[in-house]
Amino acid sequence: MRGGELDVVARRGNLIVVCEVKARATLEYGSPLEAMTPLKVERVQRAGFAFVRSLDERGLRVRFDVAAVLGTQFEMHENAF
Repeated sequence: MRGGELDVVARRGNLIVVCEVKARATLEYGSPLEAMTPLKVERVQRAGFAFVRSLDERGLRVRFDVAAVLGTQFEMHENAF
């Protein structure tokens, strides 16, 4: 998709979930959530809304989640932004 890349997009009924996946082996360069800078959030939202518009359907809701992986630990953050 021009202007952005989406990691995971899922749909259940009229809900579209855009999930950004951030992974770090260690905390040496910060946590996975710290990688979600304001610029990254803006890019994911722009790409997510563009994708939803391309579906050309009315009544869709969009939720933005973050899947954070640190080493072997996984956390899911719904409605992250």
